[in-house]
Amino acid sequence: MNAMGSYRYVVRCGVHRAVFAMNSRTEQKRGDQVIARSNRGLELGQVLCEITPENQSATEKLPSGSIQRPAGPVELETSGKLKTQSALDAKECQEAVESLDLSMHIIDVERIFGGEMITIYFTAAERVDFRELVKKLASKFHARIEMRQVGARDEAKLLGDYGDCGRPLCCSGFLLEMPPVTMRMAKLQKATLDPNKLSGRCGRLKCCLRYENDHYEELASKIPPPGSEILTREGRARVLNVELLAQQMLIATEDNRRILITPEECLSVIKRGAELS
Repeated sequence: MNAMGSYRYVVRCGVHRAVFAMNSRTEQKRGDQVIARSNRGLELGQVLCEITPENQSATEKLPSGSIQRPAGPVELETSGKLKTQSALDAKECQEAVESLDLSMHIIDVERIFGGEMITIYFTAAERVDFRELVKKLASKFHARIEMRQVGARDEAKLLGDYGDCGRPLCCSGFLLEMPPVTMRMAKLQKATLDPNKLSGRCGRLKCCLRYENDHYEELASKIPPPGSEILTREGRARVLNVELLAQQMLIATEDNRRILITPEECLSVIKRGAELS
């Protein structure tokens, strides 16, 4: 509770799971379903945690809002009906798109709880002038229309699915941001380079390649890469391969012996090999 006698919580709202810092006149607990007012209007949200002095700095840049009341059985039923309605709305929106001969595909339609706004998520290969579409849909739905173009990762996040691991997709479960994932991460972790096995439901590199990348980067900084010329107790040698997790190097000595050594056994690096790119 702050000095004004109200509580502050982090609340997640919408299909994109936008996170807000919200005031509340009553105490809430983690997981509570609430009716909240965000910058989009009145919508259903879920309380994630209380904002305390310990985590306040991490929440300062979150958009603000307010919790209006707990979500009761009636509100939850209404929210469920809105989600069911979204499939029909998407079909009608796609029909409107086709009637205007626009090169775009409707992915999802989101109605917020208060009905003030409808967000339409779509994909398009090129820039689309959808002004006439917005007018047509606003007249049909009697609500403010927001068009939001999404990429392949966002499409997978909206539609949801299961990954090769058998669990729900990370992007549709808990990821709030999706920074780029690069092939270098796969090479560094010695994952298979088969695109079919590295790609997620979105067709892009799997987000999980990024989870341990910082640790692999730290380990890689402690060991000369393959191709390096080094000096050891065995004399001059060339690094053939490295095992980052084991922190071992396979080296070839000048007399053509191949042995495993640790970074500590490397006395100096004469010439550093090329880093992964």
